[in-house]
Amino acid sequence: MNGLNVNRLRESDKHFLWSLIGAIGIILFWRGLWNGIDSVEGVAGWSWLGTPALSLFIGLVILTFSGLIFQQFDPLGGLEKGVAKMLHSIQMHPKRKEFILTYYDNIMKKEMHCKAENIRRLEKNMLLIEEGGREIFIPLQRIRTVKRNNEIVWRL
Repeated sequence: MNGLNVNRLRESDKHFLWSLIGAIGIILFWRGLWNGIDSVEGVAGWSWLGTPALSLFIGLVILTFSGLIFQQFDPLGGLEKGVAKMLHSIQMHPKRKEFILTYYDNIMKKEMHCKAENIRRLEKNMLLIEEGGREIFIPLQRIRTVKRNNEIVWRL
């Protein structure tokens, strides 16, 4: 099958795709609403909004000042939620011993691996792992891949 396989996309690609689909949906809704208003002959006083440049400018100003454009359509902003959701599902998985996480260690300047069975706690934006009697705190944005039986099941 030559279609788009959503399960093979990276988490950042999925987030960007859903943000783009949501933005297109909102744009098409408002386009239909304004075209409907423009088509009504008896509406007086709305003709100044009929110019596309002015309505585009007013719409962008409203979205910018309300902060909505930066909260909802940030293509990379909600990645931590996806990582946390994936880690929570692994933590609850009955065969979590089969999973291996890969993360980037800033101190050693290389990618490190850890077993998912060593996950102790998932906090706000940190993952707590216990290996060899020591605790390691890993920021969620540093997790790169998750493998199960040497097959990549998730990647950033």
